[in-house]
Amino acid sequence: MTRDLSDRLRAVVDALPLRAGMRVLEIGCGPGAAAREVVRRIGDGHVHAIDRSPRAIAQAVAGSAAEISSGRLAFEQVAAEDFTLPAGRPPFDLAFAVRVGALDGRHPEAGRRALSRIAAALTPAGRLMVGDGAAMAELRLPR
Repeated sequence: MTRDLSDRLRAVVDALPLRAGMRVLEIGCGPGAAAREVVRRIGDGHVHAIDRSPRAIAQAVAGSAAEISSGRLAFEQVAAEDFTLPAGRPPFDLAFAVRVGALDGRHPEAGRRALSRIAAALTPAGRLMVGDGAAMAELRLPR
């Protein structure tokens, strides 16, 4: 059992359709606990975790030295509606978010922009899972 993962986040990660070798985008990663757990579960895959908060990213980086140095985890301070896949990087197989205002209806305009950005960063078969911490659901993306 992972010591820094709450029961709520463990349930979120358990609900994700993860497989070895995946490229995963976490949106709204906070201090990085779910991202680290996803890294543990996808073998030689890669997780790119974003958050709009510089403080959250600083905490995530500070708690993830081993995963970052392995090249399997990266963090970026950026809002979901401003995210773009870095040039030359392969797209993601899966994106997920928990309690992110741009994706849960609290900020509709940011949500429209975020969905477009996320869709552009996923493979054609890529999926977006969004939840409130109690349940996860797949959102349809504009293609």
